Amino acid sequence: MNLLITNIRQLINVRENPRLLRGKDLAELPLIEQAYLQISGDRISGYGSMDSIDKRIPVQNEETWDAGGAAVLPCWCDSHTHLVFAASREAEFVDKIRGAQYAEIAAKGGGILNSALRLQETDAETLYQQAWLRLQELIRLGTGSIEIKSGYGLTVESELKMLRVIKRLKENSPIPVKASFLGAHTYPLQYVNDHQGYIREICEEMLPVIQSEKLADYIDVFCENGFFSVPEAETVCRAGMAIGLRPKIHANQLHLSGGTQLGVALGALSVDHLETMDAAAIEALAGSDTIGTLLPSAAFFLRMPFQPARALIDSGCAIALASDFNPGSSPSGNMNLVVSLSCIQMKMLPEEAINAATLNGAFAMEMGEELGSITIGKKANLIFTRPIPSVAYLPYAFGTNLIDRVMIKGGFI
Repeated sequence: MNLLITNIRQLINVRENPRLLRGKDLAELPLIEQAYLQISGDRISGYGSMDSIDKRIPVQNEETWDAGGAAVLPCWCDSHTHLVFAASREAEFVDKIRGAQYAEIAAKGGGILNSALRLQETDAETLYQQAWLRLQELIRLGTGSIEIKSGYGLTVESELKMLRVIKRLKENSPIPVKASFLGAHTYPLQYVNDHQGYIREICEEMLPVIQSEKLADYIDVFCENGFFSVPEAETVCRAGMAIGLRPKIHANQLHLSGGTQLGVALGALSVDHLETMDAAAIEALAGSDTIGTLLPSAAFFLRMPFQPARALIDSGCAIALASDFNPGSSPSGNMNLVVSLSCIQMKMLPEEAINAATLNGAFAMEMGEELGSITIGKKANLIFTRPIPSVAYLPYAFGTNLIDRVMIKGGFI
C-alpha cells in the first residue's frame, strides 16, 4: 500500500544520514514543521513541508490520510528488557517499602532467584502467552523494536526454554525483536560456592545449544559485587563471543564493579545501568564505541541515585535509554515514562532523551540502519501523538498518554 500522510504539525527526528549520536549532537533533533510523509509498503519513501507537497514525485494507487495536526516521530527502540517472566513480585515491592534492601532480598532467595523458581515451574506455552500480551501492550505505548533477555532460568533446561520463547516471539512479533542470553544473571543456589561449576554449565552445556538453534543475538552478564566478578564475566563473554554473540554487560548498577571498563575492552555493544560511575569509568566509555544504556525507571523503582546522564553526555559518551522492564526492579515497559524520568530526574534535554530512546536505542540493537529516525528507506514504525504544542510537551506531561496512534510496518495497529 502507498500512503500519503498530510497535515503533520511536526515531523520529528528527520535525518538523511543517521548515525550514533554522542555529546552535543545528542541535543540536535531535526524536525519539519507542517509536514507530509509518504509510506510505500512498510517503508518511509518521502517527506517534506506541506508547502512543497505538489512538487513531490507522484505515486500510483496512493491513499491519503490527514494527520490532523499530530506530531509524528519514530517509535521507541527499547534495547534492554526482561519481558519473559512467569510472575510479578509485588510482595518484594512491599518489603522494600518496609525498608528491605535489594541485596538483602536477594540473599534470602528473593529477587532473581524468586523469578527463576517461578519460571522453572511454568511451561513454555504459558510463558509465551504472557509475554505476547505484554509485548502487544508495549507496542500500543509506542515501542517499535525491543531486546529481550533470558536470565530467569538459571538451569540448562529453563534458560533454553526462555530463549525458545523469545525466538517464537521474534518469529511472530510485528516489531523487530533481539534476543540476549543472560544465563550469567546470578548464581543458582547450588552453585553459590562453586562459581566455576556454573560457568562451565553456561559455556559447555548452554552455549552449544544456543549456537545450534540460533537462539540469541547477544551474550549478557550481570557484572556486579556479589554476582559475577570481572574475570568471571570476561570468561562468559568470551565464550559467547567465540560462537558469534556480541557482548552486552549489566555494569556499575550497585557498585564500581569494573563492568564498564570490561565492556569497553571487549568491544561490547552496550554497557547498561551505570548508576554508579566515577571519572575513570566515564572516561573509558567516552573513548569507546560502546553505548551506555541508561535505565532510569529501575533507579526510580529501587530509590537509587539516578545515572549521571549529564556527566556522561558532556564527556562525549553515546547514550541510549531503555525500560529494563522486569518484575523485580522495573515493572514497566512504558518508554514514555522513561523519557520523562530522564528529563525530570537526570536533567536530559527533551531532544537528548528522544534521540536516546529512538535512534541511539536502535543502534544499541544494531538496527540503526532500519529504525530510530525519519529516513527514506527505514521501516515505517511511527508514533502519532495527540496535538501537542511542542516537542518538550512529550516528557513534560508525564502523566498523560499523548499517543493517539501507532504505525507498525506502514499500517496502523
